[in-house]
Amino acid sequence: MATYKLIEISQAFHAFDDILDVRSPAEYADDHLPGAINVPVLNDEERSRIGTVFTQVSPFEAKKQGAALIARNIARHLEENFGDRQKGWRPLVYCWRGGMRSGAMAHILAQIGWRTGQLEGGYKTYRRYVIAALETLPVKFDFCVISGATGSGKSHLLHALAEQGGQVLDLEKLAQHRGSLLGDLPDQPQPTQKTFETRLWDALRAFTPDRPVYIEAESRKIGVLSVPNVLLDRMRASPCVRIEAPLEARVEFLMNDYAHFLGNPTLLAERLTLLIELHGRVVINRWCEMARQGEWRPLVEELLTQHYDPAYRRSSGVSFRQLDNVNMLRLVSLDSDSLRMAAENLILKER
Repeated sequence: MATYKLIEISQAFHAFDDILDVRSPAEYADDHLPGAINVPVLNDEERSRIGTVFTQVSPFEAKKQGAALIARNIARHLEENFGDRQKGWRPLVYCWRGGMRSGAMAHILAQIGWRTGQLEGGYKTYRRYVIAALETLPVKFDFCVISGATGSGKSHLLHALAEQGGQVLDLEKLAQHRGSLLGDLPDQPQPTQKTFETRLWDALRAFTPDRPVYIEAESRKIGVLSVPNVLLDRMRASPCVRIEAPLEARVEFLMNDYAHFLGNPTLLAERLTLLIELHGRVVINRWCEMARQGEWRPLVEELLTQHYDPAYRRSSGVSFRQLDNVNMLRLVSLDSDSLRMAAENLILKER
């Protein structure tokens, strides 16, 4: 008789062709193992309904009704999702804590003849593993912090470094946010905190300690998400490279990088009203009117000189302890060629 094996977290990402998350879609959306496929054996409504039966009727009745739903959904997945899998397919299955849902799926897949594993302890154990790893992984690496005032092309330099083969931890990409008041990405809501931490762990575990990891200087919060304390402390104690560029170049860069606001001045005006407490209603009303009139260049210049640059000067000196010994990167232009050449020079220095 075919059987399935209980698999520990350390083995979960090896020797399996697919990782199957059989939890409900809402559980999966909150967070999941990297690369996992959602094949729920109970959807959100079914899971809620069985939970109600469990608390209001009896555990026995909930298990009986749940088993019928699980069997029906597994049959559907076999027909719709696994019909093309060959005999040698090796799936790993998990649910919330490695219980009934993943056990039922793993049992049936193993009976068919597939070499099936069930994640011991399920997602709950995986989550504890990620939390523990984020306490230890960051201290294994030497970070090089890319700093600079708003509009100096820090994220684009990170992209250029990655293209040159550098090890890059792009926090804003993982958080789906540009890290400022205007940082929301069009049509891209931020992930949950758990998903953000999974993405961090997944990126960190791919790095090697013999080369620096490039990272952008960030505050504790990126949008609504929090950078884990150990990573933040490690980043703030690391050597810095600071980009310096003329104000004109930064204005031009921001007008290209935030083009979605230029096409929607009403949205920009809504965001700017959040600064009333800092700058007063008269200034904000004038900035909003400039946006409505399409006076982009003078508006961006005022936002930099009156809001972003002072904020940068206040926060950077306090947060990053090695800014006094910063490696200055002076750029006349922030176009793609200039950033690519800067990345090439940084990579050459590390070698």
